[in-house]
Amino acid sequence: MTVESVVHDLLDGVVDTAGVELLDVEFAGGSLRVTVDAEGGVTTEQLAQVNRLVSPILDQHDPIPGRYTLEVSSPGLERPLRTPTHFARAVGEQVVIKRVADVEPRRLRGTLTAADGESLGLRVVEIDGVELDEPTDHQVEFGTVASARTVFEWGPQPKPGGPKKKSGAPKKPGGQKKSGKSGKQAGASRSDDTSPAKPEVHDE
Repeated sequence: MTVESVVHDLLDGVVDTAGVELLDVEFAGGSLRVTVDAEGGVTTEQLAQVNRLVSPILDQHDPIPGRYTLEVSSPGLERPLRTPTHFARAVGEQVVIKRVADVEPRRLRGTLTAADGESLGLRVVEIDGVELDEPTDHQVEFGTVASARTVFEWGPQPKPGGPKKKSGAPKKPGGQKKSGKSGKQAGASRSDDTSPAKPEVHDE
């Protein structure tokens, strides 16, 4: 069993007492990330509670040799999909699915329309990086999925054919208006922006 599988089995029933579900476990680069979720979102207090719950269990069973950093967090705008339950919850969302090496096409992007544990329904808008003129429906066998994640769409997608050109009607002579004392500048962000990020709980 992998480290992730061992840790998942150790913690799966434990985090329930904090009112959250164990969504994912990932171990990489000396960091163990435990991701939890709940209907309506996870609070900072719940993250702290999960950290207090899982730390002594990991110390007792010691599934990871050597030193590592424990991170307890909630999923971001984009989250991995690994289990049938993950896919079932993501129905209706935009996803990217990568399939195993011997299956073509390898990469599909579109709306997840169905998930029953054996196969996935996908309305595909992009195949292997190439956008389609019209969405097509695909059936993806669950066993052929190498990795998958949700995709957050930043605003409306451009319409096919690109943006419409302006008509370029000539201005009337002398028709310019004075700009006024202050105009809006294109949104340049300050390099010293100190807006707080979403807190994470770390136990080093």
